[in-house]
Amino acid sequence: MAEQRVLEVDLGERSYPIYIGDGLLGRADFLRPHLRGSQVMVVSNETVAPLYMEKLMPGLHGLQVAHVVLPDGEQYKTLDVLDRIYTALLENRFDRSCTLVALGGGVVGDMTGFAAASYQRGVDFIQVPTTLLSQVDSSVGGKTGVNHPLGKNMIGAFHQPRAVIADTDTLDTLPDRELSAGMAEVIKYGLINDPDFFAWLETHMDALMQRDKGLLAEAIARSCADKAAIVAADEKEAGQRALLNLGHTFGHAIETGMGYGEWLHGEAVGAGMAMAAEMSLRLGWLGAQDRERIDALLRRAALPSQPPEGMGTQQFLDLMAVDKKVLGGKLRLVLLKGIGGALIADDFSPESLEATLEAFQK
Repeated sequence: MAEQRVLEVDLGERSYPIYIGDGLLGRADFLRPHLRGSQVMVVSNETVAPLYMEKLMPGLHGLQVAHVVLPDGEQYKTLDVLDRIYTALLENRFDRSCTLVALGGGVVGDMTGFAAASYQRGVDFIQVPTTLLSQVDSSVGGKTGVNHPLGKNMIGAFHQPRAVIADTDTLDTLPDRELSAGMAEVIKYGLINDPDFFAWLETHMDALMQRDKGLLAEAIARSCADKAAIVAADEKEAGQRALLNLGHTFGHAIETGMGYGEWLHGEAVGAGMAMAAEMSLRLGWLGAQDRERIDALLRRAALPSQPPEGMGTQQFLDLMAVDKKVLGGKLRLVLLKGIGGALIADDFSPESLEATLEAFQK
């Protein structure tokens, strides 16, 4: 058994731990301290539940436990599917002392968190992420929500979990494509504000993609530490937390334009980071050598560094105009002044954005 790590997301009375390590699933000593009542609703999906639901149960022995199993896929991250969670809670007469447990990837975590934020005006939830992407990103920070046909994550709430339990054993069953998708968010942390971590990833990416347990645990811990520091400083994205959206404005446009589920979130973010790097290069903020380092690392992680064929400049512009990062009619993008030097920019010329998008059409 590898070393277990504990990090803290420091949010005052809403602070919570992130547990990282193998063999954590079903450990009562990690689950029970974060339950304020005896009613527990475990939310999972059709892929994860057969693999890990039973392994979770020993940690909940003796409690009133119910389950809801959702269909698997980004295309099911909707209000209609979310209603299944509310229905299960009401049918089982769960009260305001209940706890929801999200057992799955980012879609399950986002939907369970939003259900917890809104059921009886707010109940507790615990994140048990089972994908690399959810372990390093979506399970930490309290962003919850669902998609709308016109935009990704446009309906949601900030609602912090009581704990995050990241069992690295769950990555053993993760498909290679999902591992790559999670690696996009890992790379993102290096690009935002941790150039030493980016260099570490350049050294270890091949072993990470071969699922070296110790290195994966280190990458998860460093990613979570980087995110926790940003969330602690700016919980509700009034300022620097928006840096975590590097690649996401381009990426969300890809996900919406292609149809949810066609491109995985991490794949879209990978292409989005390449697009943000290209625009930063065109603005004179990023050197050509760093631009190539970014593309090379994306390729080694088996991530796309080009948007999908068939998405034109005008479609990108239309979809990006509906992004949550539009304020006062101005689009804000996270761009790079060097690796590890992300910034939020809204003073770029429309022509520079259009030229960037056009460059990827050729």
